[in-house]
Amino acid sequence: MAIYFYKSESGDGWQNLATDAYFLEHLSPEDICLYFYINKNAVIIGKNQNAWKECNLDAMERDGVQLVRRHTGGGAVYHDEGNLNFSFIMGEDEYDLARQMRVILRTVEKFGLHAELSGRNDILVDGRKFSGNAFGVAHGMRSHHGTILVNADLSKLGNYLNVSKKKIASKGVSSVRARVCNLAELAPEITVPQVEEALKAAFAEEYGAYTPYVFTEAEKAEIAKIYETQASWEWRLGKAPKFDYALEERLSFGEIQLYFGLEQGQITELKIYSDALDTTITERIAKALLGARFVREEMADRLFAAAEAQQDPVLQELGKYISSVEL
Repeated sequence: MAIYFYKSESGDGWQNLATDAYFLEHLSPEDICLYFYINKNAVIIGKNQNAWKECNLDAMERDGVQLVRRHTGGGAVYHDEGNLNFSFIMGEDEYDLARQMRVILRTVEKFGLHAELSGRNDILVDGRKFSGNAFGVAHGMRSHHGTILVNADLSKLGNYLNVSKKKIASKGVSSVRARVCNLAELAPEITVPQVEEALKAAFAEEYGAYTPYVFTEAEKAEIAKIYETQASWEWRLGKAPKFDYALEERLSFGEIQLYFGLEQGQITELKIYSDALDTTITERIAKALLGARFVREEMADRLFAAAEAQQDPVLQELGKYISSVEL
């Protein structure tokens, strides 16, 4: 087993996420890596999110804000140089979310702050979120990556993200922005380099001494190929959905948008967007619904049958929702 650390010197979100994806796809399952990166000016969206709906694309183009789609689930966030991003990458046998979260909590404690977990993917101090997390799986490997807001410009959050009213209502607050804070608001002297050093120290305390990861020229070439995908129009945006019928709701696992293409009353095409952490949700829903008649009862029955066969609570909940709507 080897313990690695790598920090990207690039502020390019496409380059940074390409490197993150490379680690997930190619790191040895016996190894553990902590990866740092900072995106200078970018909106990062989840793998299955609808960029046309989530983002103010005109404002982003006007202000030179990069649109970056990650390979994990979750929602959209704005990144600048006041936000430190981290990734833990390792094999299934070494992956332990409790240990990884402990590294983050210990990091914050070094600045005299008490942090706590909220749900599966948020970390809070005094009830305010400074870190969101997402998770990826590939070929026996796992990644856990997240953000640490140190002194980011939170005023820009609303400029580029179209925050859903349903999402706001589900949080029971009047503003999503009010729930988010920088660590510098709570510990005024804190800086991004200080957090980097504290996080590296906490990582070594938990996993042991680490060595810097050094990429070979061949590995750099592989990352360049992933970069081309990250930067491509198809990966980031695709085409705007134009279908015969659309449904949108916020359920327990996150927001869900379903766009139905119909021929003679049958579902022949289905585009699904979601900010759920589970990136396989869209595939499971499509498999259950494609080919069904666009009839509430038949669609719900298909979802219920698939839910029972797969012991899938997501399909069960979606079936209940479909059975309650007027089509």
